[in-house]
Amino acid sequence: MSSNVIDDIRSNFHGRVVMPGEGEYDEARSVFNAMIDKRPAAVIRVADVSDVVEGVKLAREHGFDLAIRGGGHSGPGFGTVDNGIVLDFSERTRVDVDPTAKRAKAEAGTTWAMFNRATHEHGLATPGGIIGTTGIAGLTLGGGIGYLSRKYGLTCDNLISAEVVTADGSVRMASESENPDLLWALRGGGGNFGVVTSFEYQMHPVDNVYAGILIYPLEHARTVAEFYREQVKTAPEGFGMFMGFHQGPPVPFLPAEWVGKPVCVIVGMWTGDPAEGPGIWQPYLDVAPVAGSMVGEMPYPALNEAFDELIHKGLQDYWKANFISELSDGAIDAYIRFGQTVPSLQTSVHLYPINGAVQRVAPDATAFAYRHANFSPVIAGFWDDPADNDANIKWVRDFSEALAPFAETGGYINFMDADDQGRITDNYGLNYARLADIKAKYDPDNLFHVNQNIKPA
Repeated sequence: MSSNVIDDIRSNFHGRVVMPGEGEYDEARSVFNAMIDKRPAAVIRVADVSDVVEGVKLAREHGFDLAIRGGGHSGPGFGTVDNGIVLDFSERTRVDVDPTAKRAKAEAGTTWAMFNRATHEHGLATPGGIIGTTGIAGLTLGGGIGYLSRKYGLTCDNLISAEVVTADGSVRMASESENPDLLWALRGGGGNFGVVTSFEYQMHPVDNVYAGILIYPLEHARTVAEFYREQVKTAPEGFGMFMGFHQGPPVPFLPAEWVGKPVCVIVGMWTGDPAEGPGIWQPYLDVAPVAGSMVGEMPYPALNEAFDELIHKGLQDYWKANFISELSDGAIDAYIRFGQTVPSLQTSVHLYPINGAVQRVAPDATAFAYRHANFSPVIAGFWDDPADNDANIKWVRDFSEALAPFAETGGYINFMDADDQGRITDNYGLNYARLADIKAKYDPDNLFHVNQNIKPA
């Protein structure tokens, strides 16, 4: 990097600029996934929208790769880049709630824990993820599946508007009345179309919920899976839950002899009348003997943050995802086979239901096309020791391949890894061609390519 460029960087930004050799550099370049070890030319701590405009201009004019970091949770490490520019939004976390209009606006560095705590003060929530440290930005732009999705849809379905800096440096509003094609693309199309600096969401009445974490010995997994398959078809939409396979976690309600052993889990919450909560959960308590369980009323943000200590920054991460229309017996066989060998305490194999409100949105109404699918399986490998990388990556890949015969060709973009670029057209299905056209309109030179990349048409 020339001295003139360095001088430009130092003088043109309001936020802090961190470069190689400075004391903050190693912290500034790090992301959630410790497997990612990249060395950007500069990390810009965004202070305002003008910093984003300058960052886009800098990358465009000098040919730098440009990475955008919201929460930094991207499994492939898209929040950083070698020898390029990182726009880091970690200091932009303001949340403004309008309880009368049931809307909330949040800056791009906000995490779901921050967002949920702010909106919970008003008895409101919108569909988010299941880990509080996840950023709102990446989750929203990739679709957004969580506990509230059966009742209120995907996160992107609740995105009302966004402020976006596009590749030409323009600051644009994306809404139904301004640049509606851009809003359409942002609702599931990832970070391909610009830098979103703030998000405005439709909010819903959600206060305390009746939550449950049920842990079953693996020997009962088939019984639980078959029951889950049928029950989720007719369960009230206010009951948001998922099935998973884990090693038994170190939680107070699970006896010590089960910690580290392969288990099947059902995790979720009832958003209706708390008095109805015990009856909602009782069928899952009756279907098979539990090794341990916790069922009771709690604030919604508490459930959203329940696994944050287990899934923390600094683990090795490798992920895969698919969509499944029907949870066939063959798919259940694959889950049980690989569930016996979950390789670490943190690895999370989840089967999220995406029926209900998700399916009431047309497949071409947003960029998220798989509205006919009933489940979104994710295989999220997390572990401590880099020495286990080869074996655990192989386990994730083998598991994904075992599910493939029972799955759709595409999968949930938020759990695709760096080696999944070849699936990009399948992941967007019938919407890919329109996305490529919109990409050509707003980013014809593909400046925003550090992502699951949609090429300009």
